[in-house]
Amino acid sequence: METRNSPLAAVGFMLVATVFIAGTTLMAKLAGKDLLGEPLHPIQITHGRFTFAFLAIGSFALIRRLRITRPNVKLHIARSAAGFSGVTLMFAAATLIPLADATAISFLNPVFAMLLAIPLLGERVGPWRWMSVALALLGAVILIRPGASSFDPAALLALGAAMLLGLETIFIKRLTGREAPLQILVINNAIGLSIASLAVIAVWQSPTAAQWAALAALGFMMALAQTCFIQAMRRADASFIVPFSYATLIFAALYDFGIFDVRPALTSVLGAAIIIAGGAILAWREGRQRS
Repeated sequence: METRNSPLAAVGFMLVATVFIAGTTLMAKLAGKDLLGEPLHPIQITHGRFTFAFLAIGSFALIRRLRITRPNVKLHIARSAAGFSGVTLMFAAATLIPLADATAISFLNPVFAMLLAIPLLGERVGPWRWMSVALALLGAVILIRPGASSFDPAALLALGAAMLLGLETIFIKRLTGREAPLQILVINNAIGLSIASLAVIAVWQSPTAAQWAALAALGFMMALAQTCFIQAMRRADASFIVPFSYATLIFAALYDFGIFDVRPALTSVLGAAIIIAGGAILAWREGRQRS
């Protein structure tokens, strides 16, 4: 049902989504460091994310009596594999570099999605889109600082996560025109959980009670973030609402400061601002193209 007539509600839903999205990386960092017990492997953190997200989304699907109809299994597997790999790299990066830096680099995923859409979806890219790509990549270079003494190789994990999540976006675009959103969420989390359950065998260790709590919070926050994001997109045009998703950076920086006493460096602020500018231009142009 179309409900694109509540911009204030859309902003509210999107801001709540960003609180939860930043919270997922915070929970991943807590579980992946020695703050709650012996650090968990990023694959085990991803397994927890899919386990508890599937419980939340699957329960909702049962209440709604969802009927799975004609799923494109190959596309779902490709989407889930890319998402699993991207999320795992993102969680690994979050344990090694500041949350705000990892989050900012992950915001390159729409840029990579646009670039991949050229060969995979046959889309044409105009000068405005290329300008947004150039800006976003410049911001990434400033954040990653290749060749500088402050270069942290862990930032490349976040860059790899952005590439894989961009690829996942391509698969999502192909799925959304064919299947219902709830069906896509249920199948994605079911396949992701299956992949994670196999991968985690090699690295499994018994989490502490505090780590179980962090993993549960991560999974449920991911499910809530997806729900709020969908509600926001239903209530306003994407070109209007997507830029508000960059508030995730603010909450990630606040979590870093409040819990880990990490203050963002000037280069981090500059790089993140440039990435946001590139993403905002891309979102604005996408909205103009659809109008």
